[in-house]
Amino acid sequence: MEKPYHIVGKGNSKELGAYLAKQGQALLPMVELMEQSQLAIDDLIDVLGRAQIEAVLRLSAERMAGVPHPGKKGGEIGWHGREDGTVCLRERKLRVKRPRLRKKGQGREGEVAVPAYEAMRGGGKLGGRMLEILLRGVSTRQYRAVLPEMAETVGVTRSSVSRQAVEASEADLRRLCERRLDDLELLIIYQDGVIFGEHPVLVAVGVDEKGVKHVLGIAAGASENQAVAKGLLEDVVRRGVKTDRRYLFVIDGSKALRVAIDAVFGEKNPVQRCRQHKIENVMGYLPEHLKDQTKAALRAAFRLPAKEGMTRLEKQAEWLEREYPSAAASLREGLAEMFTVNRLGVSPRLARCLVSTNVIKSPHSGVRLRTRKVCRRLAYDRTEFPQDHGLSRSVDAQIRP
Repeated sequence: MEKPYHIVGKGNSKELGAYLAKQGQALLPMVELMEQSQLAIDDLIDVLGRAQIEAVLRLSAERMAGVPHPGKKGGEIGWHGREDGTVCLRERKLRVKRPRLRKKGQGREGEVAVPAYEAMRGGGKLGGRMLEILLRGVSTRQYRAVLPEMAETVGVTRSSVSRQAVEASEADLRRLCERRLDDLELLIIYQDGVIFGEHPVLVAVGVDEKGVKHVLGIAAGASENQAVAKGLLEDVVRRGVKTDRRYLFVIDGSKALRVAIDAVFGEKNPVQRCRQHKIENVMGYLPEHLKDQTKAALRAAFRLPAKEGMTRLEKQAEWLEREYPSAAASLREGLAEMFTVNRLGVSPRLARCLVSTNVIKSPHSGVRLRTRKVCRRLAYDRTEFPQDHGLSRSVDAQIRP
């Protein structure tokens, strides 16, 4: 009987594989699982290593051609030596020696596939794992630093990683944009736009009654484009968001978004304009020495009851109109909708989340981080909205019929 310590030296995977195949009764259940693609190749490599993978390949081949007996005539399918092959792991490809089988008298055309090898080649989910790594901020030029080092590991080129990441991200994006929304009990819908390179993208994010936010949809185009804004909301409705109930809409201040909301959901839905966008717009028309003073005046007015706050901002606009009429016009535009949350009477803590589109900025910043690594690819995560026990009581009571 062969002794294991005679064949387990470094570099002797061929001998070890042959030994394990001879003693392979314990591996037969793994052969069946592997041929049925029920056992992950990653789990197998972690437990048994390369030699046992080769033993599994040999046992699978024996099921097709029988045990090889040199000098004796075999059956219809015969052994034809071994050759280099690769199997897919979650993060890499691994070199193995795979057995070759052929039908008698048919030459290369009679090549017979080994079932376990075919299953191993396609079951590694390489693209999905590469996408997962890339979305954690690892560029295609740095991916080698995060892949486990392993002897004789087959190199995967940057272009291959990028290509598989693109394919996987496109599939994820398609699932995101086409998933049903029927089961969501939404209270708030945020809409805002962002620019990626030369491409404007409009995003809609909803917040449910438990305070969890969900990316509802995205559309290529600026928020100022009424057709894009309306198309995005119509797509959200088509996938299950109900139009027979009221929502609080928080938008970036675009008139096109306001028109689209009325067209798709009706005019009775309360709309809150983003105060941060308003401040930035007004500041754009003012010289530097007036910006801090005006910004402080706006923020102080936003903390007042709706009627009092609007009166104070109207006076601020009258003062600005003398020398900076454009700043005054920007301040007056949509002024009533700057105080929608004040009229709803929600708690100050909750109001901080409802008076701007900062909630939607979190996915935007995540996309920016990732698109610096993988060009022009989008990915969004489901993240939690700041919890507030007044959410259901205050907002729901005001916006529901």
